Amino acid sequence: MMQSFDDAGKFGKEMADSGLRSFASVSKNMQAIAVEATEYSRRAFEQSGSVVEKLVQAKSPDKAMEIQMDFVRQAYEGFVGQATRMSELYADMAKEVYKPFETLGVKAR
Repeated sequence: MMQSFDDAGKFGKEMADSGLRSFASVSKNMQAIAVEATEYSRRAFEQSGSVVEKLVQAKSPDKAMEIQMDFVRQAYEGFVGQATRMSELYADMAKEVYKPFETLGVKAR
């Protein structure tokens, strides 16, 4: 009987330790995601400002349209690339968060 209480105590401690490691992983990954989102926003803002400057200097409506089309293409490609990067970061975070609990499932069996 005492052995099962000891086992339950050890399992509880391992579960708490795994939870703390998981929480630390979430915190670290959320910081990386926030940095990535901030950098993307900064780049997008700078690109928008650059496009406005080019549009002001455009000599003809055709040139202005060309500048806008280039901007739309670059913005779309940048967004798709950023969305892919963010999904990779979230997937990596999910893997890291789950990792401390993998060994608990094996031990509990």
